[in-house]
Amino acid sequence: MSAPVILAADPAALERATEQLKTGAVIAIPTETVYGVCALPLAESVARLIQVKQRSADKGIQLLVDSFDQVRALALVTPAAEQLAERFWPGGLTIVLERRSDVDLPELLGGGRPTLGLRLPDHYFPRSLARRLGPIAASSANVSGEPPATDAAVVERTLGDVLALIVDDGPVAGGTASTVVDCSSAAGSPRVLREGAISAADITAALR
Repeated sequence: MSAPVILAADPAALERATEQLKTGAVIAIPTETVYGVCALPLAESVARLIQVKQRSADKGIQLLVDSFDQVRALALVTPAAEQLAERFWPGGLTIVLERRSDVDLPELLGGGRPTLGLRLPDHYFPRSLARRLGPIAASSANVSGEPPATDAAVVERTLGDVLALIVDDGPVAGGTASTVVDCSSAAGSPRVLREGAISAADITAALR
């Protein structure tokens, strides 16, 4: 049976999404880049998210945040990360940072590495969830290797039977997944791990 679909504009949408996440479920939500599947950053929930994606566990899962304060509470922020965040957040940039030693989060988030991928999206819905619940584990709403979903109908068709809820906000504004930049080393140069919504040239220019 396919997951129920609720419009993001529905006054009950945020509460329903929150309730589902609190049960450990995986749901689909809109962002400005592509639709995402998300869960709370708990071991069982992240494992379920990876299973939904049919994704290799060593690739890691990003966290969506509502503020830079949430980033500082989880990771060691390098000068390059601050520069890029100031230029491109909120927006389609995921910054990889070394996680703080006092942070208890599933190793699956970093794909077994001591890092976290963090993004401050330019969309009210994921940010509202992160404001309520703390950072949210998320990945693009597609089976690994398939194109990311740009509207809720695609999510329902491809993943509807393995999700608890789909939040529909119409076609996304962007359509390209976030650019991922590794800023985890304060001594080394940042590395573009995946070029997406922001070009590698724009990343380089922002760091000059």
